[in-house]
Amino acid sequence: MKVFVIAGEPSGDRLGAALMAGLKSLAPQVEFQGVGGTAMQAEGLTSLFPMSELSIMGIAEVAPKYFHLKRRIRETAKAVTLADPDVLITIDSPDFCLRVARIVKEDEVEGQTFGHDIPVVHYVAPSVWAWRPKRASKMAEWVDHVLALLPFEPPYMEAAGMGCDFVGHPVVAEELASDNEVKAFRDTHDLHDAPLLLALPGSRRGEVTRLAERFGDTIGRVAQTHKGLQVVVPVAQGVQDLVQAQVTNWPIKPILIPATDIAAKRAAFGAADVALAASGTVSLELAASGTPMVIAYDMNWISRRLIKRLLKIDTVTLVNLVSESRVVPEFLGEDCTPDRIAPAVLDTLANPDAQKDAMRLTMERLGQGGDAPGLRAAQAVMNVVSARSQR
Repeated sequence: MKVFVIAGEPSGDRLGAALMAGLKSLAPQVEFQGVGGTAMQAEGLTSLFPMSELSIMGIAEVAPKYFHLKRRIRETAKAVTLADPDVLITIDSPDFCLRVARIVKEDEVEGQTFGHDIPVVHYVAPSVWAWRPKRASKMAEWVDHVLALLPFEPPYMEAAGMGCDFVGHPVVAEELASDNEVKAFRDTHDLHDAPLLLALPGSRRGEVTRLAERFGDTIGRVAQTHKGLQVVVPVAQGVQDLVQAQVTNWPIKPILIPATDIAAKRAAFGAADVALAASGTVSLELAASGTPMVIAYDMNWISRRLIKRLLKIDTVTLVNLVSESRVVPEFLGEDCTPDRIAPAVLDTLANPDAQKDAMRLTMERLGQGGDAPGLRAAQAVMNVVSARSQR
C-alpha cells in the first residue's frame, strides 16, 4: 500500500507519526511519501521539503512567503499525482493541505491530466460546531473522509457529505507523571505541601503579552488568601524570552520550566493544585492529569468582536464541551479581569473535586482505555482504501 501524507506543523507531525506507526502495524509493507517533521521522519518518511516552511501563522507572517507557499502547493500536488498513492492523508493545516487536495481532485497539474481518483482523508475535523459551519461543506468538495478527534464531530462532517470516524484524541495516549515523579518535583523545588498554582499564559507571543500581566495580578490576589502559594510556569517553545520578561513583575517568583523539559512539565501538571490557563487544548492536558482549572483568555478588540458574533457555543473550554457540563470556569474577552478570575481560582482551590467527574468523563469520551488513537486512525484509513478498491 502506498500512502502520501502531509503535515504542516508540530502537532500534525505528532499525529502523523502515530498514524504511520499504526499503519505499519496493520500493513507492514506500507510505503510513505509526503511532507512531515522529525516525528514522521522517524517513522520512515523522507520529507519532500522541510515541514518548517509551512509552520507559519498570521497574515503578516504569511504575506512575504505567499508565492513560495503557492509553489510548494503545486509541487506537493504534482508529487501526489506522480506517486499515484492508494490514499492521500492531509493532517490539519487546512490552508495548505486542502489546497493540495483540491488540485489533486481536479486531477490537472501544470497542464497534465493524470486520470487518478485518489481518496483524500483529512485528519482533524474543522471546528464547525463552534463557528463558520460552511467550512465543512466547502471541504467536502475535496475530501472523502475525515478523522475526528472529538466524539461529537462525525455528524457535522457526515451532514456535509463526507465519511467520518471518531478516532480518539492524542491526549489520552500521552504519558502522565507517576506519584514518585510528582513527589520528586515538589521536593526538588522545596514545595513540600505548599499550594501550587500552574500558570499557562499561552504558546503564542500575542497571548502571552495580553495575559501575563492579568495572570500576575490574579496570582497576587490569590496569594493574599494563600500565604504559602507557589507558582510554576511551563514555558512554550518560542516564547521563552517573553515569558521570562513578563513574569519579573509577578508578586511571586515562579518556577519556570523550559519547553525542552517534558518530564518536568508532566510532573508540574501532576503536582499542581489548580491551573490558570489560556483557552485551548491545554484544558484536555489538565483533565488528563486530573488538575482542576480556571480558563482565561482575551484577544485584540477586532478579533474579539468578530469571534463573538460568529460563535455558536456558550463555552470554549473543551472539558465543558466533551463532558456536556459547565463546571470549568472561564473568563473571556471583557470578563478576563483579575477581579473576576481570582475568586474562581480561590473557589477551585477550596473545592477541587467539583471538576473531577467532568474530567474523568472527558477522558473516557476521548478514548481513554481503548485502542491508541494512532491505531484507530490507521484502521479507519485502511477501511477507506479497502472500500475504494472494491468499487
